[in-house]
This record gives sequence, C-alpha cells and structure tokens, in this order.
Amino acid sequence: MLTILGFVMIATFLVLIMLKKMSPIAALVLIPALFCVFVGKGAHLGDYVIDGVSSLAPTAAMLMFAIVYFGVMIDVGLFDPIVRGILRFCKADPMRIVVGTALLAAIVSLDGDGSTTFMITVSAMYPLYKRLKMSLVVMTGVAAMANGVMNTLPWGGPTARAATALKLDAGDIFVPMIPALLVGLLGVVVLAYVLGLRERKRLGVLTLDEALVKEEAEETVLVGAGGGGAAEKSAGGSGSGGGTDADDDDFQGLDPNRDTLRPRLYWFNALLTVALLTAMIMEVLPIPVLFLIGAALALSVNFPHIPDQKARLAAHADNVLNVSGMVFAAAVFTGVLQGTGMVDHMAEWMVDVIPEGMGPHMALVTGVLSLPLTYFMSNDGFYFGVLPVLAEAGAAHGVTPLEMARASLVGQPLHMSSPLVPAVYVLVGMARVEFGDHTRFVVKWAALICLVILAAGTLFGIV
Repeated sequence: MLTILGFVMIATFLVLIMLKKMSPIAALVLIPALFCVFVGKGAHLGDYVIDGVSSLAPTAAMLMFAIVYFGVMIDVGLFDPIVRGILRFCKADPMRIVVGTALLAAIVSLDGDGSTTFMITVSAMYPLYKRLKMSLVVMTGVAAMANGVMNTLPWGGPTARAATALKLDAGDIFVPMIPALLVGLLGVVVLAYVLGLRERKRLGVLTLDEALVKEEAEETVLVGAGGGGAAEKSAGGSGSGGGTDADDDDFQGLDPNRDTLRPRLYWFNALLTVALLTAMIMEVLPIPVLFLIGAALALSVNFPHIPDQKARLAAHADNVLNVSGMVFAAAVFTGVLQGTGMVDHMAEWMVDVIPEGMGPHMALVTGVLSLPLTYFMSNDGFYFGVLPVLAEAGAAHGVTPLEMARASLVGQPLHMSSPLVPAVYVLVGMARVEFGDHTRFVVKWAALICLVILAAGTLFGIV
C-alpha cells in the first residue's frame, strides 16, 4: 500500500506543478502533508518537517547568499569588461560571434540564475546576430546549452536539489564533477565553433559597416531547425546609418551608465570572486559560510551606506525568496517520503523491477534517465520525487548516493530548454524566436552534450 501511495503522491505532485495548478513551494508542502495524514502518520508530521529543515538549512543559506553575491557582482560591473571583450573578439565574424555567445553565457551563468544569464547574453549579442542576419536559433541554442552546463554549480539549483533530496553536501557532489563538466563546457564551445563555421560559410565575414548597409529582404535561415520560420522583421536591432561610435554604443551589452557601477573597486571585486571560488574548490570552509562572508564583504565594501545595501538586497530578494523557500518547502516532501517509509517501499519495488544485471550500473542508468525525465518534468519533480527512489534502488546494489547525485546532473544542458523552465521563455522572447524553432534546433545538440558529460564522468570514475 505504501508503495502505491508513494507513487501516487509523486504523480500528484508532478501533475499539479506541470499543469501549473500549484506553485512548486505550495505543492511541496501541501501534497505530502495530506498524504502523511492519509497514511495515519499525521501526528508525526511536525517531527518529519523539523528534521528536514535542520538538515537543509546549510543548503538554503548557500543559495541565498550566492544569489546575493553574484547579483551584486553584476550590479557593480564585474562582468562588464568581459562582455565588452567578447564583443570586441567577435567583430563581424559569424564563427567568433557564436563562440562568443557560448563563452558569454557560461561566464554570466556564474550567478546561478538562468533568466539573468539570458537577459545579459541576448542584450549583448542580439544586435550582432540581427545586423549580420545570423540564425537566431543558433544564439538561443548555444546560450541554453552553456547555461545548462553551468547550471550544475552548487548555487544553480540542481546540485542543491540533489543534495537536499539525498541529504548530502553540495560540495561533495559538485567538486568531483568539475572535470566532466569542463569536458561538457568544452563540448559546447566546440559545437559553437562548428555551428559558427556553418554560419560563416552561409554569410561570409563582413565588417559592421557592411552589415549595416546590407539590407536584404529575406527570411533568416534557421540552421538545423528544419523548415522555415516566420520572416524576421528588421525592427529592434537593425537601425540604419550611424558611424563607428554609434556602433560601439549599440554593442555595449550592459548599461554603461547604471548607478550601481563601482569602477574604482573593480580589482577588489575580481580578487574577491577569484578567492571565493578558489576557497570553494579547495574546501577551505563550507560553501554556505564562504558565500555568507563573501556577500557581506561585497555589500559592505561596494555599498557602505545602509540604504544602498537595502536597495541591493531588495533587488535580488525575488530570486532569494523563491529558491530558499523551495528548499525549506522540500523538507516537508522529503521528510514525509522518508519518515512514512514510502521511499523504502518504492525502492524495494524498483529493485525487483530493474533487471539484476543493471543494478550495479544504476548511476549510469540514472544519468541516461535524467535526459528525458528532467526535460519532461521540472527539476523539483525529478530531484525530490524520482531521485530518492533511484538512489534507494542503487544503494541496494552498492551504488553510493554521491554517485547517484552526480549522475542526476547529466541532463541539465537539455533541461534548460524544457518547456517547464520559465527562463527559456525569457531567452526565446528576447531573441524573437519561436519556441518550436528553438526546440527543433536544440534538442539533438543538447542531448549530445549530456551524453558527452556522462561519458566523461564514467571515464574519470566520477559516476
């Protein structure tokens, strides 16, 4: 009975959030609470939740202060020279522009927020793609894949969810995965190079001045997307006339006059970020402590006046509340699943169903399953609903929870183009690309990058 109820609870949770009948936070709290009462364990609900919250507090703290830290770094202009440098590197060469898109999206993804990454990347690169009449789905596809690889950062979401669901330390999951993820990121850059060469062959290499006067009334070819898209209108990015100075202004990417810039503190912020990331990799202190100290230093030095600090915190409060709220809400779901014994019964059933020969390879199975499962369901549904069950099944065959957690991250490059990811609508909306065109283009390439990461993880003995 507990096996059936466990699967029904997970299915109910998934259906409600996929149909957007409930928010993930509400579903994570209310659905397991109702099922806990239904199985006759309602009196123990408080104990389950308190135990879960106690174990998840460090993860929530890490997410909160990591979002604040990188949000402040974007505010003060730490990434502005990188954006300008990439744009100068790109010039008007389609190959360089596509590679630059991958590099820019990967760098900006350090803040852990997909929406922010896509806003900055599209704002910087869209004028170039538009003026050179390059395929916009190449831009959206490459940006989504680069962000998907970087989304595995401990403060990006999936790693924190995996750590939360399996009660592990996010650093223990992420740090050993770095070599495989670097291979995946290199794969994205190589793919961007190949796609860029295709665009260069189609368009040739122009100067920006030549691109401005080349006004061809033709549809933009959707490379690899199949079929044809709607005609690209010349509104938005393709102004006429203008000299070199105007072009430079158009290609700034980020507002060069925003009030939060702190150019005199640039090297302090750069060194602080390098020191923070180095300390994280070397595990000098727990990751939550590092980001707590880093965020406090960044705010105090860059915004010494308390009203300014409050304004920066308020600017990023939306992301902080959504992410940390989700983590604490997950304490109810995972607590009930574990406390009532549902997960144990479901794992026993799954162990019986999975062929005996596949048991010792559950990490590899999980890595492969993460592609379709994270595409057709939200990260909340996969990591809180499915991964604990797979982990219990793997444990029965000697596969450690850490191996299972690392394998579960493999599908993220594909997940970032899922119709269940709100950020992807920011990406295609700002780029003026039809979601169907983006999907047809990106799915095969993103799946390839996922398999590259899985192969590298297996080869390095990480998964």
